[in-house]
Amino acid sequence: MPTLSHARTTTDGPRSVLDLRRPPTSPGEMLLEEFLRPANLTQVEAARRMKIPLNRLNEVIRGRRRITADTALRLARLFKMSPEFWMGLQADWDLWHAAYALRKAGERP
Repeated sequence: MPTLSHARTTTDGPRSVLDLRRPPTSPGEMLLEEFLRPANLTQVEAARRMKIPLNRLNEVIRGRRRITADTALRLARLFKMSPEFWMGLQADWDLWHAAYALRKAGERP
């Protein structure tokens, strides 16, 4: 059912991340492809500006570490945006994978 967003754009997509047939974009991939690369910012420089170890940032990008509240605050400060954006990406990722595990076990999410 089409809905009207606040931006007056008609959307026809899923209403919940659980309705997606494939996993949402991982937070790390989003960080790399939509933020670091367009800003010509290396992982080394981003980690330095965020005052975190490089391996912590690299593990987020590689999907081996979650975005924590602390990391969300640091990313928000670096890119001048809300920490809720980063926490939302992580929550969407976690919810989809939890629901997938339930479906795979024959349960309904």
